[in-house]
Amino acid sequence: MNGLGSTPREELFIIYRKIVEILKTRHIKIVHNYIGEFATSMEMAGVSISLLRLDEELKKYLLMPLLNSLVQK
Repeated sequence: MNGLGSTPREELFIIYRKIVEILKTRHIKIVHNYIGEFATSMEMAGVSISLLRLDEELKKYLLMPLLNSLVQK
């Protein structure tokens, strides 16, 4: 989940919690999440949400360790 610039981090987690509730009712499992500001728009309010359907190969790559200047997990 991406904050667009002026949405506080606390609100991102509140929105994320609601998204998890909705996805659980549809039997959609979250394997990993990224919550933060990755692509902002000049202090714009709001969020963007991206979902990806994973097969076992993509899941393996998603869960590999990652270290770069933008994202660490």
